[in-house]
Amino acid sequence: MTSDIYLAAFFILLSAYFIRGITGFGSGLIAIPLLVHFLPLTFVVPLVLVLDLVASIVLSRHMRLKVRWDEIKILLPTTIIGMLIGAVLLVNLPREPLLIGLGLFVIFFSLRYLFNIHSEKSVSRWWALPTGLGGGMIGAMFGTGGPPYVVYLTHRLHDKTEFRGTLSGLFMLDGALRVVTFLIMGLLLQDGMFGALLMALPLMGLGLYLGNKVHLGISNRQQLAMVGGLLLVSGGSLLWKALH
Repeated sequence: MTSDIYLAAFFILLSAYFIRGITGFGSGLIAIPLLVHFLPLTFVVPLVLVLDLVASIVLSRHMRLKVRWDEIKILLPTTIIGMLIGAVLLVNLPREPLLIGLGLFVIFFSLRYLFNIHSEKSVSRWWALPTGLGGGMIGAMFGTGGPPYVVYLTHRLHDKTEFRGTLSGLFMLDGALRVVTFLIMGLLLQDGMFGALLMALPLMGLGLYLGNKVHLGISNRQQLAMVGGLLLVSGGSLLWKALH
């Protein structure tokens, strides 16, 4: 890696966890599509997975988040199934068609949030079943399983602090399960992984701290607009990567 790549990775990770500190999600959506321009997807996904897990633990323990565990427990069974499927696909399927599909999916939902055309009506908890399956599968393949969970939980939780806390609790459990899966598959034992984590952890901590300060001063609508912009950047980057 050249000095330019180190500098780019520095700003990518700092920005990703700044967004995570504000919204409770988004670090993978920002970091992974941008980092794969420099590093292999099979290296980036496990790297960001560990960082996200540590971030979830930090947010849950030190920022007094309101976690709705009743919403999380109904998502977990199909999330685990999706995660196992996604981990197998990560190491076996060609990347380009999957990146294109994910990019279009993310862009679609970004436009809904940016233009405020999504409904705020509550949805049935039965939607947790396909949400968990899709989130677990996409998360294992790309480390960006947030969009299905965000869409579902924005129709279940209307308090921004409760929303952020529930996402962090969900990502903590989801991340722990994926760490075990990736250890078994050897993805976390690659050359250079330990050194990359040591360099990235301080950036994660600084980004979370700064993002949490901003979170306290924004409204629900501003947070949704930020989520929409985040998803648009992420989806566009995924499409660019797939087509080039």
